[in-house]
Order: sequence, then C-alpha cells, then structure tokens
Amino acid sequence: MKIAIIGAGFGGMAAAYDLAKAGHDITVFEAEDHAGGLASGFKEPGWDWSVEKFYHHWFAGDKHMLGLVEELGWSDKVIFPRPYTVMHYQDKWYPFDSILKAILFPGLGWGFNKLRFGLVGLFLRLTNNWYSLEKVTVDEWMRKWAGEKVYRLMWEPLVIGKFGDKYYKQVNMAWMWARIKARTTRLGTFEGGFQNFADLFAERLVEMGVELRFSTRIKHISRQSETGSLLIETETASQSFERVLVTTSPSSLARLVTSLPESYLKNLLELKSMAALVMVFSLKHQLSNQGYYWFNLPKNAGFPCLALVEHTNYVSPEHFGGDHIVYMGDYLEPDHEYFKLSQAELLERFMPGLKRINPDFQPDWIKKTWLFSTNYAQPVPLVNHSRNIPPIQTPLPGLYFASMSQVYPWDRGTNFAVEIGRRAARMILGS
Repeated sequence: MKIAIIGAGFGGMAAAYDLAKAGHDITVFEAEDHAGGLASGFKEPGWDWSVEKFYHHWFAGDKHMLGLVEELGWSDKVIFPRPYTVMHYQDKWYPFDSILKAILFPGLGWGFNKLRFGLVGLFLRLTNNWYSLEKVTVDEWMRKWAGEKVYRLMWEPLVIGKFGDKYYKQVNMAWMWARIKARTTRLGTFEGGFQNFADLFAERLVEMGVELRFSTRIKHISRQSETGSLLIETETASQSFERVLVTTSPSSLARLVTSLPESYLKNLLELKSMAALVMVFSLKHQLSNQGYYWFNLPKNAGFPCLALVEHTNYVSPEHFGGDHIVYMGDYLEPDHEYFKLSQAELLERFMPGLKRINPDFQPDWIKKTWLFSTNYAQPVPLVNHSRNIPPIQTPLPGLYFASMSQVYPWDRGTNFAVEIGRRAARMILGS
C-alpha cells in the first residue's frame, strides 16, 4: 500500500518504521525542517549535544519507547543519570524523589497527614481500576482520601500548575492515577539529546525506503469517490494514497479533513488542551549550588511558572561548551498574556524566579535565551473522559488518527506517542 503519515514526531516515525518493515511504500510529511515533533531540540556552535525545546526525559518504565530503542540497536546510547527533584516549603527546597525523602519532607509533619499521603500513593500504585477513578475529579477524590492539608500542600499546586484555574477542579482522578502509576524517579535520556535520536531514527527510516518530506505543510486531505483513495494537497502538489495516518492535534485534523462527519468533527473540536511556553537559558554559572535538577514551583508562592529545570544538573555542562542550561516552563491556556509578551518582556517576568533559586544570581549570568511555545501540549481529561476519545480509525475510510489526546488515561510523552503510533500501524496493517 501507498501510505502517508502526517507528522515526523516519535509517534509518526514509529508507525512509519513498522509499516515500512511490513513492505509498504511510506511517505512522511513534516511541516518543520527536522524530525522529532515536540521532543525536537536545537544546538548552538560549540555544543556536542542538542537541548530539547520543551524539556523531556524517559522514565525507567517507558517500555514502549525503550523497547523501540532496543529494536533499533541503540540501547547503549540510553543513559540514566541520577537527578534530584525538589519541593518548596516555607521558602526552602527539599529533595522529594524517593520514599525516604518523602518521609523526611517537613511540610506534612510526622503524624496522620504523612500516613494518609503514603497510603494514598500506595493505593494508586497498586490499583488498576482507573475506570472508577475517571468518574470523579482529582479535587474531590484527593480532598476526601488524602485530606485537606495533604491535598493543598502536595497535589493542588501540581494540578493548578498543569491545568490552570479554569480546569484544575474539572480534571478527573484517572489522570493523576496514570502519572503516579507510570512514572519513576529514574530519568533517562539519549546520548547527544533527543534530537540526536530523532535524526538517527529519520536516517534509519530513509535507509528502509521511507520518503521524508520536511518543510512541507498539508493544506487539505480528501477522499476521491471514483478511486476510494485519499488525496493529500500540499502548497505545491497533490498526491493520492491508499491510507493516511495523521499524528498532529485534533484541531489540525479537523482543519485538514473537512469531509469528516459532523459528529466526529464536533468531538474533535470539543477536546480541551493546554498550550505550553518554555524559556531556555544559557548561563555562565550553575544556578542551583546544591545540584538540584527539577524544581516544582508553586504559583501560590509567587513563582512566575510551573517548573524550573536545570538541565546541566542532569547531564554535564561539558556537552554544552561549559554553558549551564536552565528551563523555565509552564502549561497555559492559549490566550494567556504570556503568549502576547515579547521575549524580552517574558525575561523580565522570569528573572526574579531565578534569583529565588540562587540569591547570588545576576542578569549578567545570562549568555543567551530562547523562547518556544505550542498551542497543543497537554490534553485536559474531564470526568468520564474515555467516552470522548476519538477512535484511531476515523469514519472516513482509509484515514487514521493517532495523537496524545488518545493515549488516555496515560499522560502525554514520547513513550505513549510510540505506543499509539505503533497501535495505529497495526490497525492499518490489519485493514
């Protein structure tokens, strides 16, 4: 079959890999001039490794992603450094990346609250009944079972930071279950950065006969009634395919394929998602003197964003010419004022947060900054969200859709992008 894949992110490339192995004629269309999607990166002169535009890592339990890496023969390039994640309490930072560190965290005291926190975490790790959890919100469930103090201190800042004031009380508990169930304290990356993996993967696909068309935007996809094939129109040409897999956002699919049934289009457009904004800093000096990697920033304490991540406390600054790389990032509604500010104006907003991490920080520590944003970064799972998930096989014959909005109850990430991309490939092969 002649098969087109829209999007050269990890999911699209994983699908292309399986379909090409099965002997099909695969063309991948990508609007950017490189592979990798939201996990792509950039590299400055003098850097040996790339830096991700939106901070990424793999968890030790990411079996789909790590399994693909093993199939490709690159497991020796996966490394698992030992980073430190910290929580904020009374203007101090406390490591919070192991059971022992959680026990020692002073915010919960030493009594019943700490016991409830531990029991809730244990229950969510052990249970597999996420269907019952999606019927109730995180806000309701955590207040009831973890208690008001534990919820306000530990869980509410996370949910507010992730989904904002508009949605945080509407997100269902299955989403929280999936985060706790699937994530580990061990965090992995690929030698050279995620962009290096994407580039190597793209090269492998080309060796397998896959055609990769970068810098190619799709204008429209339609079904030709006389042949039953799907016509893909770009800005310069048109081409017919027997199957098409779209791996972009729900709104993008709705824009590209206007002939989808009205009910399906309506479902796509009703799916909620958060945008993301990340500023990356190259600093002359290390920011966290303690070597902390991931700072969970509570907005109710006056921080300007959700997280601060010192990448070079995870991998060595030697890979970046001695530069110290720091991310400041946030999930926001697409109309948030941050998206209207210039890079210089955002820098003014974010710099006080750097000084709160290290009082010695000075503006002249900054060598360079980069700003990245996307409108589609984090799906918002409401109560009974499983009823709203669009099927991979769309109502239009030959057209398939695989996005991070469909990996639910699991959360976004490269691991589940690979899983749903390969699942879509299996469906295409069985059609």
